Amino acid sequence: MRRCTVLALLLTVACSTGEPKYRNAALTPDQRAADLLGRMTVEEKFWQLFAIPDDTGLDLLRLQHGVYGLQVRPGAGGGAREVARRIDTVQRYLVTRTRLGIPMIPFEEGLHGLQQGGATVFPQAIALAATWDPALVGEVAAATAREARARGIRQVLSPVLNLATDVRWGRVEETYGEDPLLASRIGVAFVRAFEAQGVVATPKHFVANVGDGGRDSYPIETSRRWLEELHFPPFRAALADGGASAVMASYNSVDGSLASANRWLLTDKLRKEWKFGGVVISDAGGVGGAVVLHRTAADYPASVARAFAAGLDVIFQTSVDHASLFLPAFTSGAIAESVMDSAVVRVLRLKFRLGLFDAPYVAFDSAGEASMLARHRPLARAAAVASLTLLHNDSAVLPIAPRVRAIAVIGVDAVEARLGGYGGPGIHPTPIRDAIAARLGESATLRYAPGPGRGAPSLVPVPPEALGDGLVAEYFANITLAGRPAVRRTDRSVDFAWPFGAPDSALAYGWYSVRWRGTLRAPASEALRLGVEGNDGFRLYVDGKLVLDRWSKRGLSSAVATVPVVKGRAYALQLEYYENTGAGRVRLVWDHGTATDWKGDIARAAMAARASDLAIVVVGLEEGELRDRASLQLPGHQVDLLQAVAAAGRPVVVVVVGGSAVTTSGWGDRVGAIVQAWYPGEAGGEAVADVLFGDEAPSGHLPFTVPVAEGQLPLSYYHKPTGRGDDYVDLTGRRLYPFGHGLGYSRVAYRDLVADADTFHAGDSVVVHLRVRNEGIRRATEVVQLYLRDEVASVTRPVLMLAGWARVPLAVGEEREVRIVLPPDAFTLLDQQLQRRSEPGRFVLMAGTSSADIRLRTVVTLR
Repeated sequence: MRRCTVLALLLTVACSTGEPKYRNAALTPDQRAADLLGRMTVEEKFWQLFAIPDDTGLDLLRLQHGVYGLQVRPGAGGGAREVARRIDTVQRYLVTRTRLGIPMIPFEEGLHGLQQGGATVFPQAIALAATWDPALVGEVAAATAREARARGIRQVLSPVLNLATDVRWGRVEETYGEDPLLASRIGVAFVRAFEAQGVVATPKHFVANVGDGGRDSYPIETSRRWLEELHFPPFRAALADGGASAVMASYNSVDGSLASANRWLLTDKLRKEWKFGGVVISDAGGVGGAVVLHRTAADYPASVARAFAAGLDVIFQTSVDHASLFLPAFTSGAIAESVMDSAVVRVLRLKFRLGLFDAPYVAFDSAGEASMLARHRPLARAAAVASLTLLHNDSAVLPIAPRVRAIAVIGVDAVEARLGGYGGPGIHPTPIRDAIAARLGESATLRYAPGPGRGAPSLVPVPPEALGDGLVAEYFANITLAGRPAVRRTDRSVDFAWPFGAPDSALAYGWYSVRWRGTLRAPASEALRLGVEGNDGFRLYVDGKLVLDRWSKRGLSSAVATVPVVKGRAYALQLEYYENTGAGRVRLVWDHGTATDWKGDIARAAMAARASDLAIVVVGLEEGELRDRASLQLPGHQVDLLQAVAAAGRPVVVVVVGGSAVTTSGWGDRVGAIVQAWYPGEAGGEAVADVLFGDEAPSGHLPFTVPVAEGQLPLSYYHKPTGRGDDYVDLTGRRLYPFGHGLGYSRVAYRDLVADADTFHAGDSVVVHLRVRNEGIRRATEVVQLYLRDEVASVTRPVLMLAGWARVPLAVGEEREVRIVLPPDAFTLLDQQLQRRSEPGRFVLMAGTSSADIRLRTVVTLR
């Protein structure tokens, strides 16, 4: 055995033990990764590029070659300790029982708190954006990162940096709004806080995940200029300034190529131009989208080979069983060894940098966890207060006057404490009604009425228990029910959607027909409304009689027949359906058990309002992932509710629980005040009460534009000049509420806007000063917004661009100087060749309290 020098011990492992170099903590992550790579088989490399959710029933032998990471969640009723124990169990197997002992990266969603039981739920992302306070968002992110580390979670699949360019998109709630600068600064604050605590942030979804009509993951055919000017800046800032170690590719196609297999995005842009050295991960199931959605790959091996050639590093799938779909691309040589190795090195380097090889286990501390959560609750409340946005306040209905001693609180959202998508259940979330009751005390009266709720279901799928042993189904490989069926099976019910393929592998996508036969047992003696909803032709027979016939193609439609039935009697059913173009969808529905007394619910709510001094109506939206909205009106019968309550003759305050825009036609001018509460988190009830009663001043401002009607969409303040007109023949082109809008309880005056120099040169920063004074009788927090316009340029520029802002707390009568620094980049543009440069000229600087409420302006000149 040769003698090892001190230097050799620092650069290699001790020779006497024969320990491999990658075990030596004195080496750099690059050195350790290079050594480990040389010891790995193809199968071991593949598994380092494969991520899945955990299943506590998962046989760990399935991970004998390792795994990139698992999304570990507690079981029902579980919490942090359960997660930490599960992580340790899996890590111990990986470290001690696999050949190379490579640990995993435990990961989770962390948009506004960990998406787990026992974790603090902060206000939803769009609410955090409404604070216009990157420092506060950084505190929220740091708190979430602490809770993640306590459980052993080392990566979050957050934040969402897609811009809310169309408020019909169901995922607007997850974003930081429509403006690239606001999203960039808040995104950087979020990312920095996680990365500083050793938790990998994963900005997503790269890029532009909302398309025409506000539809999720729709194809993007926009120009590269618009990507560079609008959609790229938040991602570039999060990677370059925030230090994000990972990024997630989006589901949609960009310029004809699936984002997770788009070389221009993942290699030319991320790797080469932006010098990103971290990990690129697909969205869940995104790589297979090339096969089942985009039709750019014939099979899964081809889809994964193309994705890795484009620059993807990690396949994120929803089951360990899916490994068999993608592994053949690696073992067959379809993926070049150099491409595979580059991805593996990036993954291993990240794991070494996180210290997982040297300290893979969780040091869980129950007492520390409890203390930490106790500290985080006040932060959740403070963030909610800062986010609440007062849109409308006629006759100073708010804050609620002390003389108001009887309040009607109306709406199911007042008691449900909804927290928003991609969040956990929260720790004792406080409903708005309960917080108002606590604030009123026992000497006042609170009347609660649920109203009609958010939904108005009239037809629901016929449940399996009404269909006996199920329906005998015959699936034909044609659209005419001709010949012998290609598939025979029993379906327990008919409630199907086949968006990505055919009902069975024996059938072609978009070319099949189905016949279901069975019986329906009547649950009651009634005039049953029985119907079918389908997106192609369908026919329904009851006891041999044709009761519905829509065999001609109409797109998605529904039809209902009234069928008198007798309780307990069995009726023969036959349903026929065909699909001849694409995605299939068919449902057998009825109205049994769906009847609601919504008119009575509204009447009782109006009665409660009439008997009170003030009515607070808490309304809510239905939205989320794959829940885009065609209408921006309140869902269900909530508009009828507001009209009836307003007609009761008492002052009305409307609190909107939701993550996107709401149009107010038919009710907005009938109520005294409107407060956008967003999804305010587990302490949101207290925060709403704080603001309604004036204990705190509202200071939130809209991070997006609210239209008058859906026909104006997409509508953003950040747009380029029109070539002709801006209005419609039947409607203005202007918004209902502008980007940046938000009222307070006090009047704030603006004066003395000046720049530190009237002229400046390329590369100079410009410092802008102004003074604001609280002239009201209540304290205020003013969000002073500074906008910029390039008067003349060689390319078209937005008519208005957010250039900076400041949150300014003001006591009654206080005047303060506000100083906003505009960096040199604020005065640059992308020229005809998409190269960033400065052009001499005049720039108008405008200060105000929204993009439409400009109070002061001045001009500076770039020489």
